Amino acid sequence: MGRTVTLVLVDGRGGVLGALPPFDVEVPWWPEVGDVVAAVRDRHGIDVTVLRLMHTEKPSQPGGHVTYAAEVLGPVAASLALDPAPSFGPAASFSGLDGESAPEPRRAPWAVPGGPAASVAWALKELGRDDAVAVQQRTWNLSAIWRLDAGGEPVAWLKQVPVFFAHEAPLLRLLPTAAPGLTPTLLAAGDAGRMLLAHVPGEDRYGADAGFCADVARDIHPIQEHYVTRTGDLLAAGVPDRRFELDRIARVAAPWLDTIDGLAELMDELPARLTAIDACGLPDTLAHGDLHPGNVRESAAGRVIVDWGDASVAHPAYDILRLTGHLPETEAAALIEEWAGRWRRSVPGCDPQTAVALIRPIAALRAAAVYQHFLDHIEDSERPYHEADVPEQLTAAVAAARVG
Repeated sequence: MGRTVTLVLVDGRGGVLGALPPFDVEVPWWPEVGDVVAAVRDRHGIDVTVLRLMHTEKPSQPGGHVTYAAEVLGPVAASLALDPAPSFGPAASFSGLDGESAPEPRRAPWAVPGGPAASVAWALKELGRDDAVAVQQRTWNLSAIWRLDAGGEPVAWLKQVPVFFAHEAPLLRLLPTAAPGLTPTLLAAGDAGRMLLAHVPGEDRYGADAGFCADVARDIHPIQEHYVTRTGDLLAAGVPDRRFELDRIARVAAPWLDTIDGLAELMDELPARLTAIDACGLPDTLAHGDLHPGNVRESAAGRVIVDWGDASVAHPAYDILRLTGHLPETEAAALIEEWAGRWRRSVPGCDPQTAVALIRPIAALRAAAVYQHFLDHIEDSERPYHEADVPEQLTAAVAAARVG
């Protein structure tokens, strides 16, 4: 599918220089900018850092024509022909650039000129290697990712996250106590959401089969079993408390009650459903929050579960539903039964299978609340990343309740 990309170039002070002619890249996902940076270097001989999304022709990813703001690193040759910078209205203005009004208050610190350079400088200093170079990989409202290479090989990663993911670094300090080697090694944590992580070899296992997912479910169980009696440690580290937030879900559902058929009825019966889930006796613990195979890296050395920004104190069934969501129904059911057996041994007398059946629609409602939280904390031009997700998840919740 790919993307067509337009870059609006700015200098280090935020001055708008103009726009490069549109070009195509192979990777369709909007946050992925490694191929964008490489294409600009190959085509025009300049180095850039992609700062943020400005405009998309499609309401949601992947693909389409995407416009980003990008900071030029170094001089631009006079021979480089630039088009006038396009205008997309207030939602994608150059606020804070070229002497205009103050920056958008919700803009990420890595999305302004000079912001990425400051973060890279911090990471290289913490790494302490003179031969290391930083290669931009991803940027969007939820994270900025840079690979740090030395001697032609990746040695570490710089990850920067928004304030609502600030708990990820302290959590990564805690997790090796419960499961050494199963999570990334935190080398350093700084201000503005910066983390320096040791390189994890292997590949991300997007779309992995049931056998791999079963291995991941077995991997995470000791962590969740460990934190059943230690939720206080998680809360003290800043991990959010997401234990059945009925009021939060109700606020997110309220604008859609008249437009999504069946949502009002689901919300009416939600208190009784929550009471029934509680009666199943499965305790709250640490939930990863986004435990799909793509957030697990595998190599000959084993598996490492990454991206703990969505972690919270919550019901463990959320993770098994996320892990099995892409599998055929019979394979997912078998994996859930295996998962339930582990919990019955860990917590005698609990009823995990009934809990999973009851919690399916709540998992979707909870996902809608998460996406709404993102929307509430990002600038308008980046809303296409998440805007469609809220009604989609609310609709999925109604469908799950009807099946159940």
